[in-house]
Amino acid sequence: MENIETEIYPKLREYIENLNVNFSIISESRKSQLEQIAEYLSELISNGKDINIIFICTHNSRRSHIAQLWAWAASYYFSIPNVNTFSGGTEATAFNHRSVKSVTKAGFEIIEIEGGGNPVYECSLSESGEKIRAFSKEFSHSSNPQSDFIAVMVCSDADEACPYVPGSAKRFSLPYEDPKKFENTDLEEIKYDAATMLIATEIFYMFSKIKI
Repeated sequence: MENIETEIYPKLREYIENLNVNFSIISESRKSQLEQIAEYLSELISNGKDINIIFICTHNSRRSHIAQLWAWAASYYFSIPNVNTFSGGTEATAFNHRSVKSVTKAGFEIIEIEGGGNPVYECSLSESGEKIRAFSKEFSHSSNPQSDFIAVMVCSDADEACPYVPGSAKRFSLPYEDPKKFENTDLEEIKYDAATMLIATEIFYMFSKIKI
């Protein structure tokens, strides 16, 4: 893992290395939820299967993108093989620019490569590693896996609207508060950064529990 760690952008690596300090703030009930997901992912690994995770919220604009990026970073950091992370919504809007700003502040490099109402971004976490493209889409979009994936519902609205996710092998509920409610207030940036930190902390806790 030492070699992997040193490849990650220094600012992002520093952010990640501070996350374990926050593990203590995760409630026991929430830890139990995260550990259940980790246990399922561990079973897939022990059976030699790929892990394909789609993080789903209503608009695929904020929480689902943030969760996808941190799951990608966690799999890279912990050297967990054959993990592919995706995001989607029950409808498509745009990867919100406030979310983009917040994860960029955390240390990801995110470059807009296509403009318009639903921009396409190229995301990276190291100079030489793979890059992923991020844009808003429905979870059934052709760029996402169509079967045998794990669906993780990161907002309560999508969780209630999709009690069953077509094509999923397993579905988990892991809702987060929407920072959108604080937009255009003095708390906007603070709340977006807090959402980014909370999601990162919980995703890294979950991945730290995966057995490989």
